[in-house]
Parts: sequence; structure tokens; C-alpha cells
Amino acid sequence: MVADPHVRDRRPAGGLFTRREFLASACAAAGGLGALLAGCGHVPGSDTEENERETAMARPRAGAQLYTVREVVKTPADIAQSLKKVADIGYTGVQLSGLGPMDAKELADMAQGLGLAIAATHVGWERVRDDTDGVIAEHKVWGCTHPAIGGLPGDYYSADGVKRFLDELAPVAERLAQEGMDFSYHNHNHELARYGDKTWLAMLYEQGSPDHIKAEIDTYWIQAGGGDPAAWVAKCAGREPVLHVKDMAITPQREVRFAEVGEGNLNWPAILQAATDGGVEWCLVEQDNCYERDPFESLAISYRNLKAMGVS
Repeated sequence: MVADPHVRDRRPAGGLFTRREFLASACAAAGGLGALLAGCGHVPGSDTEENERETAMARPRAGAQLYTVREVVKTPADIAQSLKKVADIGYTGVQLSGLGPMDAKELADMAQGLGLAIAATHVGWERVRDDTDGVIAEHKVWGCTHPAIGGLPGDYYSADGVKRFLDELAPVAERLAQEGMDFSYHNHNHELARYGDKTWLAMLYEQGSPDHIKAEIDTYWIQAGGGDPAAWVAKCAGREPVLHVKDMAITPQREVRFAEVGEGNLNWPAILQAATDGGVEWCLVEQDNCYERDPFESLAISYRNLKAMGVS
């Protein structure tokens, strides 16, 4: 059973909001978290130095995970059309995932011509491990420094599997670092299964060096695994260049669904504040299933809602 999502107006156990929570709530009502992050003006009795420091924090940018539109990025012509639609929505970056075969330079030129940064990728672990130089060469063409994997084969999911993966990763991560690149792991919900007193994901980030393994936290899948997305984003502060943002909704028929950002029940003020505090560069919108809605419409809804919350 999926854990009860956090509703956006839930208060701390003591029943009182902290000053930051009060400001976030008030500013969200007046136009989203963006008003808070951009500066809501002077608050009587507030710590001016703290406000200035928070205002100066770099906010993440909004990108589109192309896995969302995977059915229409199978040919170069379809990729070109899809990238234009993404750019027209307002996104300034994309994550490459689910694309059909295409020349790396042609893809780079196509994205650059539309003003889209290739913010991150998803590559299979076997290829990253066994063809590291080929992966590096492609990412250099794309100007992308954030290769990532979307998961691992099933035999890695054990306490011993964590160590095996990290041992295999060490020389790969060091080679990537030589080229100015890092490496991120994207979670689903099964990584929150416990092995003894710790989840697999906790062991990964506790045992793995931040120099070798970065976090690509997926907000929906953390919630689906019974975790707190904002807490996990905060836990991985300083080692999370990209964040997967997607919402979780529940229907009257008790069906748990993927939802556009801001259209479900996740605690976005807390998640985005943690992302800003933790140095996230990109909030990448991914929606695994858009149901009866056109995926580009879903991407547009998420973009508009993120923009209202200060991410664009």
C-alpha cells in the first residue's frame, strides 16, 4: 500500500509553523513558492541576513525528461518535432531517455538551435561500465556533464549488491570526473525495501562517496516507497545535480496515479525549498503515464505550475 501523501497545509507535530514555513505558506497563496524565493519583501522582525542569503540561492531550472514523450521520439524527424514542442512550452533543458537512434552531433545541433540544454541523460549501467569512453565522447558532443542511470539489474538489490555496484562504479566515476562529469542514480520505489535496519537507497548514499555517486531523487517513487520526498532531497543535499519531479494523485476509486506537478498531493513548497537549499541545478519533469492526456499537455501543465512556484 502506498503511504499517505503529505498534504500541502500539514503543520508540524507541535501545531505551529516555523517562520520559514509560515512565509512559504503565505507566499504560496500569493503566487507560489517563487514569490518567497524571489523575495517577498521585508518581513518585520525577520533576520535580514538570512533573508538575503536565501534570496541569493540559485533556484533550479525546469527541464523535460524525454521519457515522458518516449512514443514520439523514435526517428530524427519525430525527435526534432518533439524538441520544438518542449521548447515552445518554455523548458530550457531536456534529459535524454527513450530516444531512437540518432547521430550525437545532429542531436546536439538540434537542441542548441532551439535553446535547449542537454541537462542529463539516462544510459544503461552495462554501457556506462563497459564503454565509459564512448559514453564520455557522446556527452562531450552534447555538452552534458550529468550522465545517469535509471536503475540496475535485479541482482544488485541486496546489501552485498550495494557494495558490488559501488566497487564497479569507483573507476568509472573517477574516469568521468577526469572529464568534468559526474554520475547519478535514479530511484524507483523498490530501493526503499529494507535490508536489516536500512533501505537499499540509504545504504547506497551512506556507503558511496559523494565524489562517485550523486542522487537523482524521483519524488513520486520516493513517496510510493513510503518515504518523504522533501526529506530525501534534503538528505542528499550537495550531491544532487538533477531532481525528477512528478506528482502523485489519488482518484475517488482509490487508484494511485502519476500526476502533473502541482496537480496531486506532494508537498511542493517543502520539496522545492529542499532542492534550492541542496544545490539542485535542474528539476526534470517526468511523467511515466499521462493516461488520457497528451504527454505534451501534461508537460505544459507541470511547467506552468513549476513556474508559479518559482522554477522556470
